[in-house]
Amino acid sequence: MTAKKNKRQFDLKGETGWEPFDAPSLVGNSLRFVSGEPEGDRFRVKYFKDKKKQLIARAWFGPETEGPPDHAHGGAMAAVLDEVLGLAAWAAGHPIVVGNLNIHFRQLLPLETVMQVESEIVKVEGRKVKVHGRIVDADGTLYAEADCLCINILKS
Repeated sequence: MTAKKNKRQFDLKGETGWEPFDAPSLVGNSLRFVSGEPEGDRFRVKYFKDKKKQLIARAWFGPETEGPPDHAHGGAMAAVLDEVLGLAAWAAGHPIVVGNLNIHFRQLLPLETVMQVESEIVKVEGRKVKVHGRIVDADGTLYAEADCLCINILKS
């Protein structure tokens, strides 16, 4: 049994005042690896824009993301951060590819829980778009945070 039973949990619906965000309509099928199976046993992800128009995701880490017993694999957490932070840049009008993703894992993430993945565009400088993000639970516990350097593919 996972540690999630003792924690207050998010659901995938989002919060009052958030707008659902249709990520596939923005970037097409490139989201298949993480959020391509909304009813699967790997990930379930829903996207929103908050009141500040920042991209937020609610992500469920299913049994197929297991690394350490009863916890998500670090690679699964990295994949979610890669998708969310890259998509945050796209949602802000920057067609990018991820050039560098630095992740700091803070603690083990229990399986079969819904986490919130927050993003913030930190800086835009020429073709470089810097995005910060973090994975937290409903109690505000930090599981991982990341800094992402994205490169705009259309600007010369």
